[in-house]
Amino acid sequence: MIEFYNFVSGPLAWVAWTIFIIGSIYRLVSMYALAKAKDGSSLAYMSLPYSLRSIFRWLMPFSTQGWKADPLMTVATFLFHIGFLLVAVFLGAHVVLWDTAFGIEIPRLPAQVGDIISFVVIAGCAVFAYRRFAFPHVKSVTRPKDWFALILVVLPFITGVLAYHQVGSPLLMTTLHVLAGELLLALIPFTRLSHALFALFTRAYMGSEFGGVRHANDW
Repeated sequence: MIEFYNFVSGPLAWVAWTIFIIGSIYRLVSMYALAKAKDGSSLAYMSLPYSLRSIFRWLMPFSTQGWKADPLMTVATFLFHIGFLLVAVFLGAHVVLWDTAFGIEIPRLPAQVGDIISFVVIAGCAVFAYRRFAFPHVKSVTRPKDWFALILVVLPFITGVLAYHQVGSPLLMTTLHVLAGELLLALIPFTRLSHALFALFTRAYMGSEFGGVRHANDW
């Protein structure tokens, strides 16, 4: 088992990073080419001030009508994304990996704090799942690929919590946690999670259109 763990945390990790980087570049380049071919005029009215205004407004909870319309979703979304980034980047075990693989030294979260934040992220995923069952307007547009993306996100946190609390075999759970994280990383460019790559560009486009063309606030 230890040999498999070494493979998963070593060569397979580099495979996941390679797929993520190449896949992200491909998606960004191909999306730019598609936008230029389908609606080249939209690129002409891209405005830095209106783009930044839109981006920063949507980074503030309850600052837009979209955030105000669904308070539960707003709170869950911000807690989820902040928690995801904190654990992914600053958790102690992850900091060791950053240092080992890339020689990057960054501050680390205490293990207990990371554990609490992981539960918050899992709770956020539970809210997202609940909305897909309970709200007709969300359920009607939910597809299997949406559930797949949600499972991809929550699995690293569930397996990480189980490994931290030593539920079952610690080595097995740690191996599953690393595998889940690598699967998530590799599939980001090719699933619904690709919004992580396009979110800023989407907001910049909408901010430019509404501010520079329609002379209105983007919703």
